[in-house]
Amino acid sequence: METKSIMIVGVGGQGSLLASKLLGRLLMDEGYDVKVSEVHGMSQRGGSVVTYVRFGDKVYSPIITEGEADIIISFEKLEAARYAKFLKNDGLIVVNTQQIDPMPVIIGAATYPEDVLSELTDKGLNVEAMDALSLAIEAGSPKAVNIVLMGRAAKQFDIPYERWINAIENTVAERFVEMNKKAFDLGYNF
Repeated sequence: METKSIMIVGVGGQGSLLASKLLGRLLMDEGYDVKVSEVHGMSQRGGSVVTYVRFGDKVYSPIITEGEADIIISFEKLEAARYAKFLKNDGLIVVNTQQIDPMPVIIGAATYPEDVLSELTDKGLNVEAMDALSLAIEAGSPKAVNIVLMGRAAKQFDIPYERWINAIENTVAERFVEMNKKAFDLGYNF
């Protein structure tokens, strides 16, 4: 199998590291060689966070370069735009429609771009946008946005639903398992 490349992008505190841990564990359990690399910006200050997950028969590097990502899972729409150049021509961006203002917008030095998602689709990119925040709240916590998005992205993998649920049970703290299983299901069936 050729190496597949997944980018998980978001803002500090959105749970992108848990999402990459979940995906990495699942892929290893499926028998793939997996490499994961985390790039933290000012993550604890609401800055950009990027995780690379690469898997296949043999993976030599965890790094994803421009034009190489098969899937970008974006927890925030401006982050989708920031990393869109990494997507392959036939790749997919799964994006949460939530807007989280970066520091320059908060302090009034910049404005949040309008129609971010329209600009991506106008460039011919394959974008699946969803209000993952509302689904996460329905599941029981706004912090479950990450698992809602993983549920939606799961449709792009040839891995049975039950194995994703098993990975959630083995990755998430026990007291949050049921809520995360519901969040995954809502994203999967979106």
